[in-house]
Amino acid sequence: MAYTKSELFSPELQNCSTLFKALAHPARLAILKYLADTKTCITGDLADELPLGRTTVNQHLKELKDAGLIQGTTEGVKTCYCLNLRNVCELKKMAEKFLNDINIPVTFDCK
Repeated sequence: MAYTKSELFSPELQNCSTLFKALAHPARLAILKYLADTKTCITGDLADELPLGRTTVNQHLKELKDAGLIQGTTEGVKTCYCLNLRNVCELKKMAEKFLNDINIPVTFDCK
């Protein structure tokens, strides 16, 4: 049986990598922040909120949706987007655990 290189790592690291990859573009971070700041689901065109074209925004929305960080429901011709709060909370816990597991010498000042 052939393995991909990522399969050689623990499921926890694979999951972290998938979610961190979804965060690896400023547009996706801006979308998540916008949805978090509005504290509601957005039916309008998110391209109006970003300095990007509609097609590009839709590609970033797809990446976030595929990673499970947002969810969308179709209402007629529009899609209503919301944070997937359960998965965003899981991402937050995962990132905190990952960073806490990185041992930094006590003598190093992270400030």
